[in-house]
Amino acid sequence: MSLPQLSRFTSRPLTLIISSLLAANVAAQEPDKGEIEKITVTTQKRVQAIQDVPVTISAYSGDFLERLGVNDLDNLSDITPGLVIQEQSPNNPGFVIRGITSDSGSSQSSPRVSIYYNGADISRSRGSYFELFDIERVEVVKGPQATLFGTAASVGALSVITKKPEQEFSAKINTSVGNYGAKSINGFVTGGNEQLQGRVALSLRKRDGFIKNIAGDENSQTPSGTKQDDMHAIDRKALRASLRYTPNAQVSADLVYTHEKNDDSGTSFKNGNYAPTGGDTSPYSYVEMSGSPYSTEVLGAKKLGVDRKVDDINLTVNWDISDNLTLTSITAHRSFDSLEVFDADGTQAWFLEFAEDAKGSQSSQELRLLASSEKLITIAGINYFTENGSQRVPFSTEESIFLNCVGALAVFGQPCINSDGTVNVLTPALTAALPGGPLTEIPYSSEFTNYGDNQSYSAFVDMTYNVSKALELTAGLRYVKEDKQSSYMSVIPNSVLTGGTFFGANTNGEKFTASESYDGWLPRFNALYRINPDLNMYATVSKGRRSNVLDVTGSNVTDVPAEIVWNYETGIKGQAWSRKVDYSASVFYQDYTHFQVSLIGDDGIAYQADAGSATNAGFETDIRALVGDGFELFTNFAYIDAAIDDNATNGNLAGNRFRLQPEKTFSIGGSYIQAINDELSFTSSAVYSFRSDVFFEAANQDNISQGAVNLSSLRVGVESSTANWSVNLFANNLFDKEYLVDAGNTGGAFGNPTFVAGAPRFYGIEFMLNFGQ
Repeated sequence: MSLPQLSRFTSRPLTLIISSLLAANVAAQEPDKGEIEKITVTTQKRVQAIQDVPVTISAYSGDFLERLGVNDLDNLSDITPGLVIQEQSPNNPGFVIRGITSDSGSSQSSPRVSIYYNGADISRSRGSYFELFDIERVEVVKGPQATLFGTAASVGALSVITKKPEQEFSAKINTSVGNYGAKSINGFVTGGNEQLQGRVALSLRKRDGFIKNIAGDENSQTPSGTKQDDMHAIDRKALRASLRYTPNAQVSADLVYTHEKNDDSGTSFKNGNYAPTGGDTSPYSYVEMSGSPYSTEVLGAKKLGVDRKVDDINLTVNWDISDNLTLTSITAHRSFDSLEVFDADGTQAWFLEFAEDAKGSQSSQELRLLASSEKLITIAGINYFTENGSQRVPFSTEESIFLNCVGALAVFGQPCINSDGTVNVLTPALTAALPGGPLTEIPYSSEFTNYGDNQSYSAFVDMTYNVSKALELTAGLRYVKEDKQSSYMSVIPNSVLTGGTFFGANTNGEKFTASESYDGWLPRFNALYRINPDLNMYATVSKGRRSNVLDVTGSNVTDVPAEIVWNYETGIKGQAWSRKVDYSASVFYQDYTHFQVSLIGDDGIAYQADAGSATNAGFETDIRALVGDGFELFTNFAYIDAAIDDNATNGNLAGNRFRLQPEKTFSIGGSYIQAINDELSFTSSAVYSFRSDVFFEAANQDNISQGAVNLSSLRVGVESSTANWSVNLFANNLFDKEYLVDAGNTGGAFGNPTFVAGAPRFYGIEFMLNFGQ
C-alpha cells in the first residue's frame, strides 16, 4: 500500500477516536477529577515519569494488563505498536521490534532484542519465554538501547518487573475454566514486618490441543502405533518466591526465585502438499503427525511435545549512600533445559522426525552508580555476562521414504503419500537384489550439536545535563568486549541406499571448535525539550550492534560480521484535558550494515548470513484517555517500511521485506466500570487489533505468507464494590478468525513447507477473590 493510501487508512479511525475524545470532554458539564493512570518507568535506570524519558516506550502496569485479560507474552503484541511476539511453543518464541526478529535457537548466534526479567538479561531464545503473572510493570523500549540494556538490545528491549513483597498481609486467587478443557489457577500471598517481607505467587494452566492429531487412531495409518496428543495443548506450571529485606532506610535487597515447567503437546506443522488420511491440507483442520517409531531411542521421548524447565534467581540490592548517590547491584543466574520432539514434515510419513535438545545457563553481575545534582545526573557501571549452551538436534527417518519424499526416487512414479493417505515404502523394491532378500524398512538416524560459550565485559556511562528548565541533553556510551567460542559435533552415518549422507556435515563424533574476540563502542545522544508542562519533544541518535556470529559446522568456520544499525528518531509526549489524555508520537529512520538473516540451506540446516545493507523507517502513535467516570480508552498505530536495500550487492534478497514484519499494526480498546448498586459494579474491557500481511521467510515467497489479521477480545463481569471478588466472562479471538503463526519452517527446505495455525476462539469464565489489604 502506498503512503497516500496509508494516510487514508489511518485518518478515518484516528480522526473518529480523537473526535470522540474531544466530544466526551466538551460534553461534560463539570470536568472529571480523575486522571489517566500515571506510569513510572526505569528505562534509564532511575525512576521517571514516562513522559520525561527521551526514547519511545510503551509501558503497562500489571493492573492494566489484568483489566484487559493480557496473560500471555504474545498478547502484548495486540496492544503495543511495533511489537510482534510469535509463540510457536515456549521453546521457540520470536520477538519482533520494529520489524527486526530475534528467534534463533542456535547456541552460536546472538539475540538482537533484549528480554529483561527483573533487570537481568534473559535474551537467549530457548530460555526467554516465561509466564506473565503477578506483574508490576512491562516496558517495551524501541530503538537501540545498548547503553542502558546491553549489546543484545540492538533494536530494542522488553523489560518485565514482577511485583515486590509488601508488609501488610494480602492474598489473591484467580481461577478460570473454558473451552478446550482449559483450566487455570493463579494467585499470590504476601506479608511481613518492617524489615522482612515475603511474597509467593503461582500460576497453573492446562488446556487441550486445538488441532486434532489422529495418529494412533483406528482410522490412521498407524493404528497400532503411538497415540499422539492433540497439538498445541498446554500444561504449564510456574512458581515465584520473593523476599525483600530492608535493614534500614538506606538499604533494600530483593531476592526473587522463579521456577517454570512446561509440558506442552507441541506445534502443529501441517504439510501443505500431502493430506492426512481422509483429510485435507488446510492448516486449521486435523493432522496425522505420527512421529518416529524410534522416537524414544533416537529423539528422547515417546510422543511429540515440549518438556522444558527454567530456573531463575535474582538478587537486587540498592544502597542510598547519600541523598545524591545510589549504588545498585544486580546478580542473576538463569538455566534452562528443553526437549522438543517435533514432526517437521507434518504428515503420517516417517520422513522428517526431529527433536531439539537445548540446554543453557547464563549468569550476570552488574554494578552501577547513580549520582545526581541540581544540573547533572550520571549513571555509570560495569557488567559481566557469561553463558554456555548447546543445541542438539537428533533426526530419524526411513531411507526410502526420505528419498521418495524429497523427489530423489521419481523414477518409480510413486508419490510420497497416496491419495488414500497410505505412505509409499519403496525399500522392498530397492533391496530385492541384496543378499538376504528384500528389507521391509531401513531406519536411519543422525544428530548434530552446536555449542556456544560466550563472555562479555562492558562498561557504560550515561550523563544527563539540565541546560535549563526546558532543555536537557543526554550522552551515553558503552564499551563491550566479547570472547566467543563456538563448537560443532555430529554423527551422520552414510545411507544404506545412497552411500552418502542425507544432509549436514559429518564429524564422526569429533568436536570442532573456534574462538574469537570482538569489541565495540556503542553511543547514544538524546535531547528532551519541555515545550510546556504538558508537552515534551525529544530527539535521539543511537547505535546498535548485533554481535558477530562465529558459525562452526564441522571444519568450516564462518565469521558473519557484526550487524550495525544507526537509529535516528524524534517524537513528542504529552498530556491534555487535565491529564485525562496521555499521548505520544514518534518517527524513526534506521540504517543497517551487514544485516544478518537466518536462512535454511539445501541440507535443512539453519544458518546466519550477511544480507548486506538495509533501511527501516516508520512512525508510531499511542493514545490513552479517560473519557468519563470509569471509562478508559487506548489506541495505537505503527507503520514500518523495512527492507533489504534493493541493489545488486545484496544478492538474491535485495529489495525483500524483513520476515515477520507487518507494515501496519493498529489496535484500539478500553475498559469500563459502572456501579450497579452499593454492593456491585459492572466491569468490561475489549481489544481490537489489526496486523497487515507478513512474509515468514527472508525470501518473501507468496505462498509462505499471511494476509492481514484482525483479532478481537472481550471481557464482561461483575465485581464487589470493594473489589474483593469478581466474576468475568471472557473470549479471545472473539470472531474465531483463522490465521497463521508461521509457515515454511524446516519442512520447506525439503520441498514440504508446513503451516502453523494460530489459536481459535478461547472463551470461559473467571473467578477472583482478594484477601486482606
